[in-house]
Amino acid sequence: MGMLFQDGALLGALTLLENTALPLKEHTRLPDAVITAAAEHCLALVGLQGFGAYFPAQLSGGMRKRAGLARALVTEPRILLCDEPTSGLDPINAARMDQLLLAMRAHYPDMTLVVVSHDLAGLKHIADHILVLHEGALIFQGDYTELNASENPYLQNFLRRESPVEDGGSTRMPGTASPEIRAAVRKWLDG
Repeated sequence: MGMLFQDGALLGALTLLENTALPLKEHTRLPDAVITAAAEHCLALVGLQGFGAYFPAQLSGGMRKRAGLARALVTEPRILLCDEPTSGLDPINAARMDQLLLAMRAHYPDMTLVVVSHDLAGLKHIADHILVLHEGALIFQGDYTELNASENPYLQNFLRRESPVEDGGSTRMPGTASPEIRAAVRKWLDG
């Protein structure tokens, strides 16, 4: 099993090549030359050939995510877990990550990807089967078309990125100070 962590989880004191090779170094007795070749291959798969000597701090966020993916793939896992693979990426780099995940799925046809995401645009492109959890319970399973067709109020709010108004239409936030208290604070600060 491989794991792509949300922030890449690269070790800052190791180069990208060393980070990528780490699972093989720790869990196998393969010769160093084989480990290095496997790590270089995975870096090339994610578009980071030539960056093996770089440290994580020298890279952009998208490059660190791709390096994390290379490390997750180096053991050629049967299952690849991805925690929010597009979080923190701009829309163009998020789309590139989606394409990269699809390319990895094609490159490793026996691998199953399990992706946890709130990225609805990405979900539409990469998911074959979707599960939605809410308050600890499974409330939906199916494909993207079925998700969009769902009449579940929570799912509709989620898909439309709307917040349900549960207090009869009030827009006052819970715990918000009354206008009188806010006026007294402003008067004191101005005074």
